[in-house]
Amino acid sequence: MLTNSTNQRQLSIRPAAVAGRFYPKNASQLNQQLDIYLSNSDVDIIPPKAIIAPHAGYIYSGQIAANAYKNIEKLRTQISRVVLLGPAHRVYVKGIALPSNTHFATPLGNVPIESNVLKQLEHHSFVQFSDAAHEQEHSLEVQLPFLQKVLNDFTLIPLLVGDAEPDQVATILKELWGGDETLIIVSSDLSHFLNYETACETDSNTSRLIENFDYENIGSNQACGFMPMRGLLKYAHEKNMSIQTIDLRNSADTAGTKDRVVGYGAYALFNSSILNENDKAVVFDVINKSIKQGLETGHPYNPETINYSEQLQEKYAVFITLKLHGQLRGCIGTTEATMPLIKAVAHYAYAAAFSDPRFKSLSVDDYKQVEISLSILTPAKPLLFKDEQDLVDQLRKNVDGLIIAKNNARATFLPVVWESIDNKQQFLNELKRKAGIQSSVPPDKAWRYTAEYYS
Repeated sequence: MLTNSTNQRQLSIRPAAVAGRFYPKNASQLNQQLDIYLSNSDVDIIPPKAIIAPHAGYIYSGQIAANAYKNIEKLRTQISRVVLLGPAHRVYVKGIALPSNTHFATPLGNVPIESNVLKQLEHHSFVQFSDAAHEQEHSLEVQLPFLQKVLNDFTLIPLLVGDAEPDQVATILKELWGGDETLIIVSSDLSHFLNYETACETDSNTSRLIENFDYENIGSNQACGFMPMRGLLKYAHEKNMSIQTIDLRNSADTAGTKDRVVGYGAYALFNSSILNENDKAVVFDVINKSIKQGLETGHPYNPETINYSEQLQEKYAVFITLKLHGQLRGCIGTTEATMPLIKAVAHYAYAAAFSDPRFKSLSVDDYKQVEISLSILTPAKPLLFKDEQDLVDQLRKNVDGLIIAKNNARATFLPVVWESIDNKQQFLNELKRKAGIQSSVPPDKAWRYTAEYYS
């Protein structure tokens, strides 16, 4: 058995470098501040696989960061490993820098590092060990108290990204991605030292680039952590992930003046598959129960939420589509996540079968032949556009679902509609026709979303 003195000799703890400056040095005060930030967050989303969070002093960006971390609490017992990437501010790094330390310290305790994993990364020519790069760096450290607050025990893989290509960062992420036990975090602020109005415009444009996975057009003027951010966005896009902006503000919105501000954004990235195979089977069982009960009693099946998995208890926007002999037979749903998924599929399966005003109620014979599909929607985000051509140019073929509105007219097309309409202008024209908007008149507002499709 190792003695305490032997243990101490084997430990190599990187002490907190910015405690007392970026966040409280006193553990009790730090805990209290984190509690306030997290309790003030009203963000309620499905737990993400990866987040992008700011790294300024907590009085400036702490609430924005907390809004990214809030829903990580739901994964407290699941996540045991965190891959944390941030920019190197103080020491020039060619490629990616790793620490030789065994632990990183904060006022809340020591976080163990997966040193064996770091050593396995060293074979990459662009990866190097550099304690000097990590010694005074704040971009990783300020994330750790949040992680210690929202997770149980976890190990850390800290990566400082310097002058690196997106392909290089994506390669490392692919190796470290892991499964449900692994959380990926990129630490980055947005624009620096612009006036308030310019910063708001710049950061809004940067958010659009992030939401579109347009990593090639994100540079140092957009985000100090653009190097790790680009690598994450590249790999996430390859994996067909979705992304959601959680918060977008700057230092003047929180604790600073408007003459020289720093921008902060919080973003969540989600795996492409919301339902595992077991949950998918359960969902379609409930869909069929609701339609069968509708045929037998005229009422939908009403499942008890508590009897289902946590994922099926999360709120989602869904559409149920019925087809008969390849032709649409009913399609009803919502773009607003107002019900637990398991209740939503039961409700809208019944509605698609018996309440779609375009079709008569489904018969027993029709039910025996009907094809049923489910679309689970990501939250709809405003799509800002100057004119109709700008709107058309921004549409992502085979990816976007679209909602348009003008006055009281409103309609949506699911992403699956791209299967029958392969031209972006035609997609918009047909949607305007569905909404009752004249073909020569552009919509006033638009929102886009993505969807996962199950059948």
